[in-house]
Amino acid sequence: MAVLKVIEVLANSDKSWEDATKKAVEHASKSVKNIRSVYINEQSASVDDGKITEFRVNVKITFEVK
Repeated sequence: MAVLKVIEVLANSDKSWEDATKKAVEHASKSVKNIRSVYINEQSASVDDGKITEFRVNVKITFEVK
């Protein structure tokens, strides 16, 4: 039986929501080991002068506690 824990992480990118998600996982993996999955909870973007300037994600990262 595995014990799993979920944390919530906010991240942003000037490229895409996918890039923001990758950044969230990369940053979390610096201090959290055994990451199993990521769930995109929310997506949003900042707009300036009719153009998207920043992509934001709120993700839930699941990892195994050993």
